[in-house]
Amino acid sequence: MKPRKQKRDLFLRTSRLSEPPEVPKDKKNHACLEIRNYLFPQDTEDSEPWLNRPELPSSEEIMGTADDADEDFVDLAPNNIFGPWESKSAYLKAHYELLREDAVAPLRDAVAYVRDDPKMMDNKVASIYEKVHIVGVTCASRGLGFRIQFSTHRAGKNIAWEYSKRLITGSLVALSPADDSFRTKCVVAVVASRPLESVKKRPPEIDIFFAKPEDIEFDPQQEWLMVEAKDGYYESVRHTMMALQKLSREEFPLSKHICRLDPNIEPPEYVKEDPRVDLQAVIDGCDEVSQVDLLAGWPALPFGDRDATQWEALHNMLSKRLSIIQGPPGTGKTYVSVLALKILLSNMKPNEPPIIIASQTNHALDQLLRLVSLFEEKYVRLGARSSEPGIKLRTLYTIRKNDSSVVSGGVMTAASLDYRRLTKEIADLLEPFSSEHAGVPLPSELFVEYGLLTEAQLDSLKQGAEDWISSDQEGAVDPLATWLGEEIVPFEVHYAEDNFGFEEDEIDLEYEQLKELEAEQGLEDDGFEYLRGRFLYLREGSCSRNQSFSHVLPSNHIKFPDLWKVKAEFRGSMYDSLRQLLKAKITKQLRALASKYQKNSKWAQAGGWELDHMILRSAKVIGMTATGLSKYRGLVSSLKPKVVLIEEAAEAIEAPIAAACFNSLQHLILVGDHQQLRGHCTVQDLEGDPFYLDVSMFERLVNNKMGYVTLRRQRRMPPEIRQLLTPIYGTLEDHRSVLLRPKVVGMGDRRSFFFSHDWPESRDNLASKYNETEAQMIVGFFIYLLQNGVPVHDITVLTFYNGQRKHLLNLMKRHPFLQGLYLKVVTVDSYQGEENEIVILSMVRSGGDNIGFLSIENRVCVALSRAKCSFYIFGNARSASTSELWAQVLSIMKGQRMGSLLPLTLGYCLVLLSVNPSEWEYINGGCLRKCGEKLDCGHLCSLKCHSFPHSRVACDKICSKRWECGHMCRTPCATQHARASEMSTSSPDVWVGIGDLLLDDGEFTGTCGKEQAGKEKKHTTRRMSVSLLDPYDD
Repeated sequence: MKPRKQKRDLFLRTSRLSEPPEVPKDKKNHACLEIRNYLFPQDTEDSEPWLNRPELPSSEEIMGTADDADEDFVDLAPNNIFGPWESKSAYLKAHYELLREDAVAPLRDAVAYVRDDPKMMDNKVASIYEKVHIVGVTCASRGLGFRIQFSTHRAGKNIAWEYSKRLITGSLVALSPADDSFRTKCVVAVVASRPLESVKKRPPEIDIFFAKPEDIEFDPQQEWLMVEAKDGYYESVRHTMMALQKLSREEFPLSKHICRLDPNIEPPEYVKEDPRVDLQAVIDGCDEVSQVDLLAGWPALPFGDRDATQWEALHNMLSKRLSIIQGPPGTGKTYVSVLALKILLSNMKPNEPPIIIASQTNHALDQLLRLVSLFEEKYVRLGARSSEPGIKLRTLYTIRKNDSSVVSGGVMTAASLDYRRLTKEIADLLEPFSSEHAGVPLPSELFVEYGLLTEAQLDSLKQGAEDWISSDQEGAVDPLATWLGEEIVPFEVHYAEDNFGFEEDEIDLEYEQLKELEAEQGLEDDGFEYLRGRFLYLREGSCSRNQSFSHVLPSNHIKFPDLWKVKAEFRGSMYDSLRQLLKAKITKQLRALASKYQKNSKWAQAGGWELDHMILRSAKVIGMTATGLSKYRGLVSSLKPKVVLIEEAAEAIEAPIAAACFNSLQHLILVGDHQQLRGHCTVQDLEGDPFYLDVSMFERLVNNKMGYVTLRRQRRMPPEIRQLLTPIYGTLEDHRSVLLRPKVVGMGDRRSFFFSHDWPESRDNLASKYNETEAQMIVGFFIYLLQNGVPVHDITVLTFYNGQRKHLLNLMKRHPFLQGLYLKVVTVDSYQGEENEIVILSMVRSGGDNIGFLSIENRVCVALSRAKCSFYIFGNARSASTSELWAQVLSIMKGQRMGSLLPLTLGYCLVLLSVNPSEWEYINGGCLRKCGEKLDCGHLCSLKCHSFPHSRVACDKICSKRWECGHMCRTPCATQHARASEMSTSSPDVWVGIGDLLLDDGEFTGTCGKEQAGKEKKHTTRRMSVSLLDPYDD
């Protein structure tokens, strides 16, 4: 143990930390001042309580303060979707409180469950982790992280961490001492880091940030119980709540339209100043559009592929300060957005601020930026790492790595110095609990240093110890250890293989949803899973042999001048009491240091934003998600943006869009479709009447008759499928391209079909619905399409229920024909904005009049509009028809497009498949009738009925052709073409053997043909017999 300085005054030292330098009085540095004012506003106590609420919920908010459950009531104002708001303040307050309830309620409910039943296992509301111990501290730039290890025994399953949202970075958790179980104490924290290799350890480990410095604990021996809500993700809303608080102190541009619903929408101020624009960026070689006055008129629709509604929408986007563009499925919303961006960028003046673009999801943002990159190279993406290689090079993180700019008067240098100073003080403070001292009791001088033992008591320990240790050990053994003798024992926590024998936990998120959540964590660099900084390992390796004695320890024992007079059986308990007093004092000092550290982390954030501002001010386009509009609001505000364009605006709840109203905003463009998916709420009670939290700003403004333009010509669906949307959109026009879609082999002329059944639905352990027999039927149909040559990537299976999605995937993954294939099986909620050639919809519900999600028009709209070529529905038509919308859809499909027999075209035959999924065993892509068609070699095809072309069939009959030398060929046709260059006729390159079916994506490798030069050509093939029962055989 190193000698320790006496009476360290940590509070005095931390009070001398250098303050950030003043900003030079230079116009170029206005951004530094704005950033600091945003992160460090003046300490003015607001009269409205909601403006003073903390970023993370308090312990009281999670625990609840009322003794009577009926009194523990949250008074919420609804989202006013009918008519204007009373005031800007009422608007912001209502959305803040609705958002906070949606974010906090899941954890509050989870804690209530555990408080009522401390021994409970995981349920559909709460994930519970026991044997939680703090094992280290990381001094990271983002904050002071505490590493914990824990047991997942209460999950009752083996957790598939790769596909689980459990404890992902940004998740909110609550901790309570294990012997309290939330009766009196609750500590709130947020997950700071969850590296995959750490949670796969035994025991698993993560890092957490405590919500408040005054809540920080470090005692390695304290056991905690930790609870996490199964639903919700706090990280996605915490920044939006803060943005609403900031917005209440700002001007809130466009509030007269957004709040008061003023329908008189004028042009942006910059357009009023100079209304002339050059449209040549979108109309090539036309000098007449180089000086178009937006306020005087708009040119006629130019020749090309644009339609009249797109051209009208473009004019609206350029000429209205609040532009709302509705784009039904396939009508080209993104295309029109890109046209508007092209014009805005081509008319941008020097030194103008960048245009801000945003989307609800990272995937959609990358798609939009990829299109922007085709005509503008000066764009930057904020936020998470992009999966697009080109866009990854334009992320702020990547650009920052290669930038050496220095901010005059910047705060980063001072913050870095203070970080090093604070880190050293924290390390010194916790040094007695480092791992190198884990095997011995805490040193006696430490207790003297903190006033828990007197100098006289220390002297008595030393004198008494002299009789117990030899002269060569003197100084090497602390007298306190000698005094304690055998009254202390090693402290250990045992984490048995308590998940042994458990089945695998169900995957609770779709892959795309998990990637989206990971992206929203906002950690940018390649080591994003890790909390980087100096790590201090904590360990306290000993405790009293009988800890229960500490409760009966005579109070005067600790004051004995001669500690050797304390009876041996009380010494261990006395040591425990001293340790607890010591740790309480150190905890108080650590919290004071943590408070300084937290403030310094915020200064470091300010310094980082100052550097980022220098990079971003030279960009012309900056892209981020809707969450990023709030998360980076202070940084973006410093750039003084005038124009903000938001795609998928109807898919976001209102608050994140309101956060985009920066002080400098003049022009807001909202693009979306309120008749497709709404925003997501964690608390279902907040959706719909009376709170309407899921209603977007886009939908509210449209429903209140604010001006908007609807695109009308769709370019995705064939007319037969587009007709299904008539009850929702009325008449949509078809672009000529959709009339040329190819047919699906094996389905004849039927581009859509509703296969109706009455198979019963079930419920899984997470209360999600599934339908076993329907799933089996769909898997058989999926394989049938593959057997007919449809590429696997051209098929998407959609379902309204996550339970059915998991059930379908389990069936597919167990099927030998589908091994190793990437299968697109997703829920409707995760598929907006996506499309595929063939879509199979699993409706699941078959339980009477209650059809759940199937009755929600927005979800149905998305489900009906994803297919580019063919669309097949499996469900109970009788149950579905209880919905007015589905009744209209079924009316459109009745006749040849609906029934309880599935019409398949097997080769040249039409087969109606009965309702039993086992029938698929006899349908391997064809029927038993002989083909009999003539092959190129002249022989008749001996295969049974098949759908693939004869160019892929290899004849096994003996060739009767003559070689050039005059001899007759005596080899099978399928093999004689190895020397085809010597024959009088040519042959196809690739063959399928008789009785075999060749697919491009199988798992076996074999020789399926010969090249004319005699070299074998290898192909990846799957062999499958096509011997069938003839459904027409009497």
